[in-house]
Amino acid sequence: MKFDYDLFVIGGGSGGVRSARLAAGLGVRTAIAEEYRFGGTCVIRGCVPKKLFVYASEFGHAIDDARAYGWTVGEKRFDWKTLVANKDAEIERLSKLYSNGVEKAGGTVIRDRAEVVGPHEVRLVREDRTLSAERILIATGGHPFIPEIPGREHAITSNEAFHLEALPEKIVIVGAGYIAVEFACIFRGLGVEVELMYRGAEVLRGFDHDLRHGLAEIMRGQGIEITYNTEPAAIEKSGGRLAIMTTQGTSVTCGAVMFATGRQPNTEGLGLQKLGVECGWNGRIAVDDWYRSSVPSIHAVGDVTDRVNLTPVAIRDGVAFIEANYKNNPMPVDLAYLPTAVFSQPEIGTVGYTEEQAREMFRSVDIYKSSFRPMKNTLSGRPERTFMKLVVDAETDKVVGAHILGPDAAEMAQVLAISLKLGARKADFDATIALHPTAAEELVTMREKWQPPSAGGQ
Repeated sequence: MKFDYDLFVIGGGSGGVRSARLAAGLGVRTAIAEEYRFGGTCVIRGCVPKKLFVYASEFGHAIDDARAYGWTVGEKRFDWKTLVANKDAEIERLSKLYSNGVEKAGGTVIRDRAEVVGPHEVRLVREDRTLSAERILIATGGHPFIPEIPGREHAITSNEAFHLEALPEKIVIVGAGYIAVEFACIFRGLGVEVELMYRGAEVLRGFDHDLRHGLAEIMRGQGIEITYNTEPAAIEKSGGRLAIMTTQGTSVTCGAVMFATGRQPNTEGLGLQKLGVECGWNGRIAVDDWYRSSVPSIHAVGDVTDRVNLTPVAIRDGVAFIEANYKNNPMPVDLAYLPTAVFSQPEIGTVGYTEEQAREMFRSVDIYKSSFRPMKNTLSGRPERTFMKLVVDAETDKVVGAHILGPDAAEMAQVLAISLKLGARKADFDATIALHPTAAEELVTMREKWQPPSAGGQ
């Protein structure tokens, strides 16, 4: 059967663009359709604009610290509209790079919504025409989820947070995952009163407990109110203010409510279920090691599969899809020792097993901890401390977890991921000469095993 294309990709985010660009570079007749803007969640409404906002929110702290270093600093003033405009210009530049990269590789870029109407057919909605392809790749990513409560239409998500007309005096952020925590720090750094509201008992579920406790303490010290075991039951709007009625029977008034309560795959309306594509309860597409769905000609990569929803994983999915289907070299993405960052203030960088996970996985575990005040904070008087932790399999001496809370933690975690991936032992860390004066030198100078209080304490 003759097809219009060998590969048709739906979704112009990180996973889809990487797949399309690599396929086109191999001479595969490739088209990619995107209904909004190329770049996906990461570039348009995720990692990139978020990191730019993080930088913006840190300057206020830096100005305060500068005085102790001899700088005379005038009045601190911040203009939200300038930040948003400059962010938008950068996002537009990056979006063009994404689409241009596919075209330069020889692929066809289509700016339209594409829906699957057959195992080998897609329909372009605006153009109202159908195209055929030997393989169809779904890379449509995900979207924020807001619970079904009265008044939910008055709330925003991280998508809208990047385009607010003005900063509110107070914002309530619902949730305590990395998106909630990051935006809490961003808004607080920009001078907004912030309350983090969470139905659970601690921030950052799934992260090492020492990082969770340490960051929550620092956030409170920065003026962020954290309310646990509580969530909105309803939201009412009166004039320009919002009133949140909580499950605890309390009421909170604010200028904006932002939900960061999870994400769901973008599969609704694509026509997949009609074709028998197996999808999970939330719409996620189930795939095998070749990234094939239950319909062999339809594949999926990235967040739409709802495994580990991170941009680098989506990109590696795209590479693995090409290797398996166009090079006969199946190589499923290895998620062991996956580095992760939370761009809070200070940030978190982590790789490998948490202490809790390691104690379940290994027979015996050694823990090494270090808590200290970074040198930069000594002159400024800033109280935040850096925390580092190594988790070691006692039987093999392999470092199986590394967790950092402090400035540049994410940069350190990326390098640590290489060491852990290669199976570095604690003895290898000990044998490495420290780079002084740095915070990272603590990673190779920790010698004393930490003992829990029940075993003697410290």
